[in-house]
Amino acid sequence: MSNLAEAIEPTHDDTREAGVDRYVVATTLAATAVLGVMVWQAATPRMLLLYAVGIGLGVSLYHAAFGFTAGWRNFIVRRRSRGLRGQLILLALASVLYMPVTALGLANGAIAPVGGYIVLGSFLFGLGMQLGGGCGSGTLFTVGAGNRKMLITLAAFVAGSVLGTLHLPWWLASPGLGPVDLGRALGPGGGILLQVAVLVALIWTVRAVEQERHGSAEPLAWRPEGGWLSTLFTGGWPLAWGVVALAGLGLVTLLVSGAPWGITFAFAAWGAKALQALGVDMAQFEYWTWAYPARVLSESLLLNVTSVMALGLLFGAMLAAGLAGRFNAGSQNRLGMGNVSAAVIGGLCMGYGARLAFGCNIGAFFSGIATGSLHGWVWFVFGFLGSIVGVALRPRFGMAN
Repeated sequence: MSNLAEAIEPTHDDTREAGVDRYVVATTLAATAVLGVMVWQAATPRMLLLYAVGIGLGVSLYHAAFGFTAGWRNFIVRRRSRGLRGQLILLALASVLYMPVTALGLANGAIAPVGGYIVLGSFLFGLGMQLGGGCGSGTLFTVGAGNRKMLITLAAFVAGSVLGTLHLPWWLASPGLGPVDLGRALGPGGGILLQVAVLVALIWTVRAVEQERHGSAEPLAWRPEGGWLSTLFTGGWPLAWGVVALAGLGLVTLLVSGAPWGITFAFAAWGAKALQALGVDMAQFEYWTWAYPARVLSESLLLNVTSVMALGLLFGAMLAAGLAGRFNAGSQNRLGMGNVSAAVIGGLCMGYGARLAFGCNIGAFFSGIATGSLHGWVWFVFGFLGSIVGVALRPRFGMAN
């Protein structure tokens, strides 16, 4: 396996190595508590709650092995649709839950304009996530679980994100359709019905493709071999558990923060903060003079929701890997020139693409579609096309499909 997201992907008859890594769990809990105290002192109880939600997201992503990258690749290469069906079901459930919240004005949706920059950005992201070995959420939770290749991907991801902010104003000056909110255009009920109908049709289609190729479709739910309670804490979740957990935690994020779950703006902020600490005047770049980015640049990262939740996700994945006895599980993989090159190229493509496309597989694809933004659907189409190209390129870097 080329990365931890693939290595930990469970099957219903998986025989997993047992044993909690007490050292990793204890260290992670201590570090999590220290950062929690820092968040409490720097921000508000609301931010501490969002930090806890981030931890829950990390645990859920790891224990359910909910990887967008591997799910897409499995369908492209093997016509196995379990991962992709899980994502589509998650989108349908989230649409039903989230669109009424934004329609009532209780939170803002991830509504972004549609233009050529979305097409290019999502295509680059889809290509990059297959080379880099993980998407926005996948990169974070595999880094948290101790995969060293993904540290390289993350570093390149941060660099690409900062580069994307420097060019984004130029891209936004190109022609586009502007934001399209399906919930507002069709009414909340109409928007939900349209999205759920399309998603159900896609679920049926990819399941039919799998059944035609293999004779049956892999289940999303199965009876945990270690018992319900043991599985809940030590991992090997049925994918259906991950769907429910991610939808529920995403809803809490929407209600508490007033905005949907996002990830990659944190990477841009981390990179810009690092450059600023080295003496680079980020105010010379237009993007960092806009109100929100300028405020984030001037404040502590512990006051930024996306950064705090991303850090929580890292610690949550680390905790889950310790509970599963699999921390550092990907370190046996050699980091040859091919793997390193793919990680760098993939990370740069994802970082740059995410800025052009107003987010990654979470901020644009998941949160965009779940809150009724047309740009989320455009992201899905061209991100998937980019993944097809990325999958075709993987063997050139010595990575098997």
